[in-house]
Amino acid sequence: MPQMAPISWLSLFLIFTVSFILFCILNYYSYIPTSPKSSNLKTSSLNSMNWKW
Repeated sequence: MPQMAPISWLSLFLIFTVSFILFCILNYYSYIPTSPKSSNLKTSSLNSMNWKW
């Protein structure tokens, strides 16, 4: 079984590292959070203050 030269291990490591970083960056910026509507936010905050003991 032939052995790989150290430069090929280094190039493989760099290729996989760069592809992993790009994958993480694309996943981070592709997620768009939905902002809650102001009316829903007001009603939920008002309802949360009504304690039922």
